[in-house]
Amino acid sequence: MSVTNRKKPVEKEQLIENGELNSNERSNIKGDEWNIAVLLFLYALQGIPLGLAGAVPMLLQNRGITYTQQAEFSFVNWPFSVKLLWAPVVDALFLPKFGRRKTWLVPIQYLIGLVMIIMSLNITEWLGSEEKAPTMTLLTMSFLFLNFLAATQDIAVDGWALTMLKRCNVGHASTCNTVGQTAGFFLGYVLFLALESPYFCNKYIRYEPQETGLVTLASFLLFWGWIFIITTTFIAIFKHEKNEEVDMSHESKGVKDIVNAYQQLYTIVKLPAVRTLALVLFTAKLGFCASDAVSGLKLVEAGVPREDLALLAVPLVPVQIIMPVILAKHTTGPQPLSLWLRAFPLRLLVGPIAAALVAITPSLLGNSGPSYFYLFLLMCLYVFHQTCLYCMFVAVMAFFAKVSDPTVGGTYMTLLNTVSNLGTNWPNTLALWAVDRLTYRTCTAENLSDNTCSSELETEVCKTSGGTCNVRMDGFYIETVICLIIGFIWLQWGRRTILRLQRLPSSAWQIGRHR
Repeated sequence: MSVTNRKKPVEKEQLIENGELNSNERSNIKGDEWNIAVLLFLYALQGIPLGLAGAVPMLLQNRGITYTQQAEFSFVNWPFSVKLLWAPVVDALFLPKFGRRKTWLVPIQYLIGLVMIIMSLNITEWLGSEEKAPTMTLLTMSFLFLNFLAATQDIAVDGWALTMLKRCNVGHASTCNTVGQTAGFFLGYVLFLALESPYFCNKYIRYEPQETGLVTLASFLLFWGWIFIITTTFIAIFKHEKNEEVDMSHESKGVKDIVNAYQQLYTIVKLPAVRTLALVLFTAKLGFCASDAVSGLKLVEAGVPREDLALLAVPLVPVQIIMPVILAKHTTGPQPLSLWLRAFPLRLLVGPIAAALVAITPSLLGNSGPSYFYLFLLMCLYVFHQTCLYCMFVAVMAFFAKVSDPTVGGTYMTLLNTVSNLGTNWPNTLALWAVDRLTYRTCTAENLSDNTCSSELETEVCKTSGGTCNVRMDGFYIETVICLIIGFIWLQWGRRTILRLQRLPSSAWQIGRHR
C-alpha cells in the first residue's frame, strides 16, 4: 500500500535539552489558547504541500507516464528527510529585532504562497492532456522546491513552538504538530482528490452529473497560495515573538553555532553503534518497497478510483492516534525493538497479499465502480499494513529515545530520524524506477514479433506498424517476489544485529568519550 512519509513530531528529549519542559510543572493551557491555535494552523499549512505532492502521482497514473517518471517525481518527498542538513543554519542565523523564528518563517511562507500562485498558472499545461504528455521535469522541480520551503518552514515552527508556549505547555507542541500536519495533509491529499474527481462529485455531491470535479489542481494551488500570503501577513504584523537575549556579537556566534552543530553530528556518526544502527535503518525497508511505493499506483491502473483509495485513510485516523498509546506498553522495556522484529515478517507478507489483490482487481470491479465487498477487502489490507507499520514505527522511536545521549538529545534523535526517513525514501524511489525495467512486453504487429517494446524507439515502431505493446509479465509481480526474498534474507542478518545492538551498554551510545 502506498504510504506517505511524514516527519516525526517535536521530540520530548529535544524539549528537555532546550530547557523548555519541566516535569514538575503541570500543563495549564489557560493563556496559551491563542498560541496553540497559531501552532495548529502553521503545522496545517505545512501539510498542504505534502498532501498535494502525494496526490499528484495519483493524477498522473492514468496519463501515460512510466514508472520511471513516477520514480523521478518521488524525489519531491526527500526534503523532509534531509532537512537536518540545513537546520543548523536556520536555527543560528536570524535578525534579532524581527524575531529568531519569524526571520525565516515569514519570508518562507510568502515564498510558498508565491510559488503556489505561479504554479497555478502553469500546472494544467504541465499535467498534460490526451494529446500531450505531462512535463515531468517541471512538475518534479516545482514540487521539490515547494517541499524544500515547507521543510524549512517546519524547522522554524518547531523552534518557535519551544518559546511560543509556556514552559508547562511545551509538551503540547507535539500534539499540535501531529494534529495540524495530519489535518493539512488531509486537505491537500484526501479532500483535494475527492473534490477534483468527477466520479466522487457526481456520486456524492451533485444532483446532475458533470464531466469535471468541483476544483482543479490549478484552482486549489491558487486558493492556498493566497491563504499563505494573507495569513502570513497577519502573523508578521500581529503575532509577536518573545524576545531572546542576543548580544552584539550574535553574527559571529551564529557562525560558531553552525560549525558546532555540524561537529556534533559528526561526533555522533563516528560512534560504531550508531554506524551499525544506521546501516540497519538504511537497508531494512528494501523488503517493503514494492508494496509501499507501487501497489497503490497499480490499483489505480487496474481501475480503482484514486479518491476511493484516498478516502480509506479517513476512518483510520483515530486508530493511528490511539495505536501508539496502546503499543507503548510493549516498547517501554529494555528491548523495544523486539516488537519491531515481530512485526517485520508480517509486514513482508503485505507485499504478496497486495500483489494478489492487484491481480484480481479487474475481475472484481463492476461498471459502477468498486463494490462494498471489494472496498472491505481493501480496507482489511490497509488496516493490516498500518498495524504492522505502526508497530515498527513506535518500536524504533522508543529505541531512539532509549539510546540517545541526553546531553545532545535533540540532535541525536533528529539524526536517527533522518537516517530512518532516508531508509524509506531511497527504496521507494528504486522500486518505482525498477518496475518498467522488470516488465516484459511484446508487440502485437505480425511483422514485429521480436519487438519487445523495451525502449521508446521500439514502442514507437510498434505503434506506427499498427500494433500495440502488450504486457506479458508485469514487473510489479517480479519486484514483489524479489522484495519478499530480500526481506527474509535481510531478516536473518538484521535480527542478530538488532539483538546485539539492544544488548550494548548505554556507554556505547554516548559521545563523551569521542569528543
